[in-house]
Amino acid sequence: MRRDIPPLAEVRRITQKKRDAWWTVLLVDPVATPLVRLTAMRTKVTPNQITWGAFLLGLASAACFALGDWRWLIAGAVVYHLSFILDCMDGKVARLTGQGSVFGAWLDFVFDRIRVMVCAIALMAGQFQRTGDTTYIWLAAVVVFLDGLRYINSLEIFKTRHTMRKQIKARIREARRAEDDAGVAFMEDLLRNNPEADIEQDLRKAAALGQELEQEPGQGQGQGLPEAEAEDEAGPQAQPSAKVIDLHQEFRHRFPTYLRLRSFLLRHRIRAHLISGIEFQMGVFIVGPLIDQVIAVTLVSGALLLVFELAIVYKLLLSTRDFTRTIDSFERDEVAAAA
Repeated sequence: MRRDIPPLAEVRRITQKKRDAWWTVLLVDPVATPLVRLTAMRTKVTPNQITWGAFLLGLASAACFALGDWRWLIAGAVVYHLSFILDCMDGKVARLTGQGSVFGAWLDFVFDRIRVMVCAIALMAGQFQRTGDTTYIWLAAVVVFLDGLRYINSLEIFKTRHTMRKQIKARIREARRAEDDAGVAFMEDLLRNNPEADIEQDLRKAAALGQELEQEPGQGQGQGLPEAEAEDEAGPQAQPSAKVIDLHQEFRHRFPTYLRLRSFLLRHRIRAHLISGIEFQMGVFIVGPLIDQVIAVTLVSGALLLVFELAIVYKLLLSTRDFTRTIDSFERDEVAAAA
């Protein structure tokens, strides 16, 4: 038994995400986190082995769904929830024990997509065999399509936001380099750029100007100090602070109540994207089978998923406008500095 595993409160801090789906926060973490601690303390099970266990339970759930009877629907829903608990445990065990890997992340993602596809086909095929309603055949295709759309859209939005941040950081680094270069001048560069300059005459004028500045009253009290020295006199508060870039400014301006709702949810670790791929899966494979209303729950879950995906795309659109304005402000600053 491992003795380096911390208490449960510390395990929660290490393993639980700061933002997660409400289904995971409310219905999975209270069970999964204590199991993660016990697993890490008393077994040598690896995260990849847990991923395989979640996948096999998902296949068992699909087998239950395929039988079609309402009793097997309930059994399939329960097994699917157990499969999802294991699916959440693999990442937590990896974070707690430091056994995470790139291959493990890939395996988890691929198995999740296969599990959804197999369970969707099995569930709808079982209900078609039970009722003869061809609507179930179309629903199988809809579930697979929406699950793929959700994760493709999520990946592309992440890549777009990452690209915008990367470009802004690059422009800030360029501006800082330009400021550093402008603060230092080398004589050889001046001579190379202006070979006809009378260096001796320029040096004499600079020396005469320096003597005049020394004779002016107020020296030593800050009024007549050169700009660089005046900044030193101002103390730490005059030091430049980090530049804050807000790429959601327009969205927050249009929807001010969103901030209050988001803050409330974050205090409970729930992300503002209330209907994501997780909630969609739970609606189709748990709620629908439990109440024997597969068609109705699937259609409602799919519609809500599309609404939230469109909201995310709209938010991204407004964010790209903020990004364009930010880049334009950098260009205006560069023009002003050059002038």
